[in-house]
Amino acid sequence: MAGKIRITTIQKMKQDGQKIAMLTAYDYPMARILDMAGIEIILVGDSVGSVALGYGNTVPVTMADMIHHCQAVRRGVTNSLVVGDMPFMSYKISQKQAMTNATRLVQRGGVEAVKMEGGGEIVPIIQTMVQAGIPVMGHVGLTPQSIHQLGGYRIQGRDDEAATKLLNDAQRLEAAGVFALVIEAVPEEVGKTITGALRIPTIGIGAGRGCDGQVLVLGDFLGLTFGKVPRFAKKYADLQQIIGNAVEQYIREVREGHFPDETHHY
Repeated sequence: MAGKIRITTIQKMKQDGQKIAMLTAYDYPMARILDMAGIEIILVGDSVGSVALGYGNTVPVTMADMIHHCQAVRRGVTNSLVVGDMPFMSYKISQKQAMTNATRLVQRGGVEAVKMEGGGEIVPIIQTMVQAGIPVMGHVGLTPQSIHQLGGYRIQGRDDEAATKLLNDAQRLEAAGVFALVIEAVPEEVGKTITGALRIPTIGIGAGRGCDGQVLVLGDFLGLTFGKVPRFAKKYADLQQIIGNAVEQYIREVREGHFPDETHHY
């Protein structure tokens, strides 16, 4: 899709029945590659904690971390819509705290929208942000910042009661003004039901084929994840193998005196 992607572009894609592609990025070169390839949305996710910073989950990620990585990504983007994650406990203590941190992410980080995990309990915060002119993307289902409360990375919405709560939360978030909604790790039928009930676009991650778009974490997407990869993640490249092979070749050439050669020195 040519030209600058905006919130209205994403919403029109749903109206026109066009699928939306979103990926995470955390630095300038990857952001530039994704942007040039034509990705609609780049999410600077708090998944940076596990993908790039070596944490076991997203909880240790700070506002300072997010601003730093959002700035790097923004420098590499011309057309994609850039969304930044509000990290753990950066918006749930008070509305003042939430507004201050969202403002920092937009003003200093350079993002065009923020993403927040949660259901009905964060509706007042979303309403305040939207009224102040800060676009918000919602996130329901498996919410990684609540991993300790959820008891691990578990599929959500498996029974009728849980699925109904997810639908109600999604509808409340839409009414509060979110422009799109991430749905994570729910049965495909639940993702499809929520998508059909909303006017705003849904972006699935392990939520099945019925969502309006899909998102993957860059480390899973490029084969750079160490440890277990979620079932819903498809590996489109094996950069771990490619980079490892390149490093091994470099080591051999240095040790054998083949690098630098006549073309790689002054």
